[in-house]
Amino acid sequence: MNKIQLGDSRELLKQLEDVSVDTVYFDPPFNSNRKYRLTSSDDSIGFDDIFKSDDEYVNLVEPMVKECARALKKDGSFFFHISAEQMLIPQMICSKFFSRVQPIFWKRSRSKNNVKTKLGACTDVIFWCSHVAKPKFNMVYQPLDPYYAKNSYKNKDARGNYALGHVCYTRTQAPDKSKSDRYYSITHNNKTYTPTYGWRMSKDNLKVMIADDRIHFPKAKKNANPYKKIYAHESKGKPSTDYWDDLHSIAMGSEERIYPTQKPVSLMRRIIEMSTNVGDVILDPVAGAGTTGVAASQLGRNYILFDISEEAIEACKRRIKNEGKNLTT
Repeated sequence: MNKIQLGDSRELLKQLEDVSVDTVYFDPPFNSNRKYRLTSSDDSIGFDDIFKSDDEYVNLVEPMVKECARALKKDGSFFFHISAEQMLIPQMICSKFFSRVQPIFWKRSRSKNNVKTKLGACTDVIFWCSHVAKPKFNMVYQPLDPYYAKNSYKNKDARGNYALGHVCYTRTQAPDKSKSDRYYSITHNNKTYTPTYGWRMSKDNLKVMIADDRIHFPKAKKNANPYKKIYAHESKGKPSTDYWDDLHSIAMGSEERIYPTQKPVSLMRRIIEMSTNVGDVILDPVAGAGTTGVAASQLGRNYILFDISEEAIEACKRRIKNEGKNLTT
C-alpha cells in the first residue's frame, strides 16, 4: 500500500482512515525564522521557515498533529522532530493529543568552532508520543562505549572473551517478596547462592544458563554473587538510551544531500525499527527528501508520503527507486 502523494498535508491527512498507521514521523518547519535552500543560487528546492508569530506556526502544525493522532493505531508511535531551541511549542501541542510524550535527544553534529556569541546548536529533540503507556517497541542498540568495550571483556572461557552482567537485584531494585519466583537458592559446586534481594530471572531460566555455561561464579570473594557472561562476539551493542550521539547528520556523513533539511537514513531506520514490525505502515506527512520512504522500503515496511512540493515528490520517487525497494505509487 505504498503511496507518494502531492498536495497539502492538512487536507490529505483528513483522507486517512482512523487508526490505520503504525508510526508517524513528523518533521515540519522548525519556526526557525530562516530560509532553507539547497544552494544559494537555486530557489527551486527548499522552503521559507518564517512565521509572523508563534500563533501562525501553531495554526499550521497543530491541525496536522491532530489528524496524525486520529490515524495512529492505539499501540502506534508518533515522532515530532524539532530543534532544541524551538521544542516548547511542539511539546505543548503533542501533550494535547497524546497521553505519553517522551523526548529523545539527537546529537546531530559535533561542537562548532565558528560560534562566537552563543552556545553551539548541535542537538535536535524528537518527541516520541503515543496513546498508551507502552506502545509497540523493539529494542535497538547503540555502539558500546570505547572505554567499556576495551576494558570489560577481560574474562575468558572456551567460548570466548566475556564481560559480566547482573543476575541479582540490588537493594533499590528488589522486587516485592510476593514475587516468590525471584527469591530462591541455587547450589553450584557445593556452594549455595541466595541473593538477599532476589534474582533477575526465574529459577528455571537460571538453570538453563548454568547448564549452557553462561553464568560466571566468582572464586575469590566469599559472599559474592554470580554474574551472567556477556560475550564480545555476541554483543549487539548497548541497549539504546534516549540520547542518540552515534548517528550523524548528512553534513558529517557520506550521503548525498538533495534537500536542505534532509535527515540521514540511519536515523530513520532506528525510529522505524524500534516502533514497527515488517509489513507495518509508516506515515510521513512532510516527506521532503523521502528519507522515511527509503528507510521503510529497506526494512520491509509500507510507507505513505505527502509533500506540497513537486520537486520533493520527484526526489522521493527517485531516491526510493535508487536506494529502497519495491516502489509502488
